[in-house]
Amino acid sequence: MSQQAEPVITRRLPGRSVLVTGAGSGFGAEIAIRAAQEGARVGVHYRSSKAGAEEVAARVRDLGGEAVLFQGDIALWDDIRRVADEAFAAFGGLDVLVNNAGDVAREQMSWRDITEESIDHVLDVDIKGTLLCTHEFGARMLDQGHGSIVNIGSTVVVRGSARAPQYAAAKYGILGLTKSYAHAFAPSVRVNVFAPGFIETAATLGRKDWQSGRGDQLRSLTPMGRIPAPAELAGTALFLATDDAAHITGTYMIADGGYNMVGA
Repeated sequence: MSQQAEPVITRRLPGRSVLVTGAGSGFGAEIAIRAAQEGARVGVHYRSSKAGAEEVAARVRDLGGEAVLFQGDIALWDDIRRVADEAFAAFGGLDVLVNNAGDVAREQMSWRDITEESIDHVLDVDIKGTLLCTHEFGARMLDQGHGSIVNIGSTVVVRGSARAPQYAAAKYGILGLTKSYAHAFAPSVRVNVFAPGFIETAATLGRKDWQSGRGDQLRSLTPMGRIPAPAELAGTALFLATDDAAHITGTYMIADGGYNMVGA
């Protein structure tokens, strides 16, 4: 198995403000930490993972950074409006929003197990929540004259999901809303999708199918020879919010170790 060298972390976001939704655990937590390492002031959003969000904020402060906690349910429009107002007030504007919060229907192991409740919840959080966050934060960014929004997608849109069709459908919806708002907000606010492949979060590592051989199978099918931990991809997600990506909007960027080999 190939080894990943320690990353060289450059300060691509000095003094900028970055809010990450769903930052109390998993990938969102590592994006928040990486933003701090790159010099940003960090907004740590959570719905129910208060302890996790406080731990992330403490890690940011240990790095010498500034962290502000924001609580809200992204499936509720009033909550999103409130969090957007609070964030813009706390930071005196907002440079970057990373829409990471979502539901992957992790407990569902087969399409046969799908429920109407799961369909409604996944679509509510992944599509409605991402759309409304893009709408509310993006409108405020448009008023201030600049900003960047990174919506966290998935390579599930390439291959679909026999396990959880509602999850694949939701991530397809994020592509449509991203392109729509990229048109609406241009040229001052950019909107893009970052699409990771499989990530070995604590939740993924705890899945029974992962432990019983699926993880090993996927590693063997990945040209890069490994499934990354969240911290490895956090900087890749933030690339879309940096000045190096200033001419990128309405696009879909994949980081999956070559697993899907998507063509033009």
